[in-house]
Amino acid sequence: MAATNIPKPELEAKTFASTLESADTSMMFSETMSLAVDSFRANKARFLLTMLGMVIGSASIILVVTVGLTGKQYALDAISSLGPNKVEMQYSGGSIIDPDNRTTPDYMTREDMMTVVNSMPNIVAYSPMLEDHERISLGGGVTKDTMLLGVSPDYKQVRGLVVLAGRFFDDQDAAAHAHVAVLNLPLANELYGSAQTAVDKSISIKGIPLTVVGVFKESIPTYGQSEINDQTILMPYEVSRYFTGTDNLKEIFFKMADSSMVEPAAVRITDIIHSRHRPSSVYRAQTFTEILATMDKIADDLTWVLTLAAAITLVVGGVGIMNSMLANVQARTREIGIRKALGATRREIRMQFLTEAVFMSLSGGVIGTIVGLGIPISVGLLTEYKIPVGWLAAPIALATSVIVGVVFGTVPANRAARLNPVETLKYE
Repeated sequence: MAATNIPKPELEAKTFASTLESADTSMMFSETMSLAVDSFRANKARFLLTMLGMVIGSASIILVVTVGLTGKQYALDAISSLGPNKVEMQYSGGSIIDPDNRTTPDYMTREDMMTVVNSMPNIVAYSPMLEDHERISLGGGVTKDTMLLGVSPDYKQVRGLVVLAGRFFDDQDAAAHAHVAVLNLPLANELYGSAQTAVDKSISIKGIPLTVVGVFKESIPTYGQSEINDQTILMPYEVSRYFTGTDNLKEIFFKMADSSMVEPAAVRITDIIHSRHRPSSVYRAQTFTEILATMDKIADDLTWVLTLAAAITLVVGGVGIMNSMLANVQARTREIGIRKALGATRREIRMQFLTEAVFMSLSGGVIGTIVGLGIPISVGLLTEYKIPVGWLAAPIALATSVIVGVVFGTVPANRAARLNPVETLKYE
């Protein structure tokens, strides 16, 4: 609206001046880039050695991020293998007073478990757990202290157990109350020397013979921090009742269809079990969701810290660029004087040397980025290992390279721009 008040000749003059300024800027940038390339060609060895710091720094950033992502993925996969969709209900306290005024622990029961299962269709596997400590007989007067866990066939799926030899007991074994057992690998090795040798061996508990049908291990070692230790024997829940003489449960395991259902399910399961017991009794739901979230945050924070440490290499490379450019200014003093004598402004001289610094820095960053991305990609293509690539690190490395070039190229560029043209022409 305001433009209509400007006289037409004046408006045309301003438009023409703006066009000339834009063309001049474009021409200056093109000339500056041409000079930077010519300077690179004239001093290839020095520029390549100077760029080496930027190559190493950029590659380091990407490789550090890649290593961080790989470690994070390994740790999360390892924890997930223990049961990311698992809800473990534990009895934590509370008692029942019987008619004789005696108190007994208000344990969970199999009926509690079935009530939960019938109320929640998203449960895909579940298992009660009866725990007992017994001395087993191996024949010939040889005995061994062990921990017996009575569980259902679903326990293998819920806990992600790995069967190394033989098999895990199944629903048919549980229904028939078959006298079978599965040994933990350390116990099988201690008793029989190997997992394969332990299969089909016979052990006796309180005079009841059990046949070892398989040997298992946890997907990752928990070193006794879970319900399983090195002396563990698993057997069908129905059979374990012969030894415990009770249906009271300290722990019940549930597996949900999806990890997103775990936390809501934990609350719902706890409410159902609480509703079937005394208000003062305590039952706690344990899940891996919070642990996984914490591990994810720790891994991300550690990756960022390591990335910042790797970025220091770029700063060192930047110092190398500054030293190289200062030497370059010194060596080209007479050239600068000639350009100024021919009409080059301080701004143009400054832009010339700043462009050369950014050109070196960015070129090193590009090469380093290619190297940093090429290593994990090559490993993934040539081997069976799938390494997550830190694609986000590439633009970070390139942007940092540009910033380093600008920051450390400013001092040499300003020095070149401030040189006295008269004095520079005398320089030999």
